[in-house]
Amino acid sequence: MANIIEMPKLSDTMTVGTLLKWLKKEGDVVKSGDMLAEVETDKATMELESFFDGTLLKIFAESGSQVELGAPLCAIGKPGEKVDAPAASPKAGAADKATEEPKTQDKEEAGTPKAAKNEPEAQPAAETPAPKAAPAQPSPPVAPADSQPASRAEGERVKISPLARKLADEKGIAPAGIQGSGPGGRIVRADVLAAEKNGVAKAAAPAAGAKPGAAALPSGPSHFAKGAIQEERTVPVSNMRGAIARRLLESKTQIPHFYVEIDIDASALLALREQLNTGLEKEGVKLSVNDFILKGCAEALRRVPQVNGSWEGDKIRYFAAAHVSFAVAIEDGLITPVIRDTHLKSVFQISGEAKSLGKMAKEKKLKPDQFTGGTFCVSNLGMMGIPKFSAIINPPNAAILAVGTTVKKPVVKNDQIVIGHVMTLTLSCDHRVVDGAVGAQYLNALKTLLESPALLLV
Repeated sequence: MANIIEMPKLSDTMTVGTLLKWLKKEGDVVKSGDMLAEVETDKATMELESFFDGTLLKIFAESGSQVELGAPLCAIGKPGEKVDAPAASPKAGAADKATEEPKTQDKEEAGTPKAAKNEPEAQPAAETPAPKAAPAQPSPPVAPADSQPASRAEGERVKISPLARKLADEKGIAPAGIQGSGPGGRIVRADVLAAEKNGVAKAAAPAAGAKPGAAALPSGPSHFAKGAIQEERTVPVSNMRGAIARRLLESKTQIPHFYVEIDIDASALLALREQLNTGLEKEGVKLSVNDFILKGCAEALRRVPQVNGSWEGDKIRYFAAAHVSFAVAIEDGLITPVIRDTHLKSVFQISGEAKSLGKMAKEKKLKPDQFTGGTFCVSNLGMMGIPKFSAIINPPNAAILAVGTTVKKPVVKNDQIVIGHVMTLTLSCDHRVVDGAVGAQYLNALKTLLESPALLLV
């Protein structure tokens, strides 16, 4: 009997997963431990692992589809074994949904699986049987890039699913020249494949797709060019972006934020960092300012442990360990990898771990235990030139530190005005857990540590 692999729960808050692509195809021999597909959760992109040996007999979910937890994804069994499609397969569910909600613009329509299965039906209308006059007017082998279906008025927004748009971009095909077969004339994946087969012009074709009056602009700086700044479009909300929206809305509306801010003299920190990087360059050491800040935050939590807590309704939980997370910007939002037991690790250990986690985060390869369980968070926009900002608390943490860039400005030292390197730190606190005086004590402890950075090396 074939083994059915269902959509697993790959994160603590996951309700659905987007099946980005299959790494195996029907008929492939797979072994336990092989990676079958890439699945996007609300936190990261993860690989779906096979727990069985055998042949991939049947795939039930199309690439690009959203699949609920527990829904069947594929079947693995013996070669030639007959597999009946589950009664409520993702394909059928998606098709029903598209039929019931034809106006939905931000999801791949059910027409995608259907059209993909019956490709001949997705061909442009010019190829359907016609009266005798039709042979005299065959579809041209290469259509001009600005050719539009007869039913699409000039200037009308092109309706195209996200998956079809991605495929069209990859193949260099202009969506405006494709006839849509999905609900309401929406272009789906099968239409793009049919257009490629029939030789629709590439999007990069020179000016053929330009509208009258939008041809060559006068020479000059490109930022003075007239016209739209981007294509007007709607895009589906990814699992990750949806989770970010829900959590931050919950944070901002349910957590009573207050903010405390302090300026620090970063001159000693910058000097120590340069000395260490120069002296240990041959050993491959390259410390960042953020490495010192992460270590400093953990040591400051040791000095003011009340900040290392979480509100739990009728009680407050205080954590024994400082698990410091840091925000990493990725293509579809941000994620917060966690450096566990930060208070027990050296700046060098933190640096290596932060680089590794940051790389995995950008590749969406983090595992759930690598981005959950943080007790304090750092958000640093200093590398982007932002002097100061206020961050939204990342639940269930009770505080988050916003780090600005180092700015050269006049400061007073020994009653003399000199050029200083000033960094602004802003602490956002959950007033249910942290009072103003405690927040101020924490920032002052952090200031002491960062202005005397040698303390972070012992």
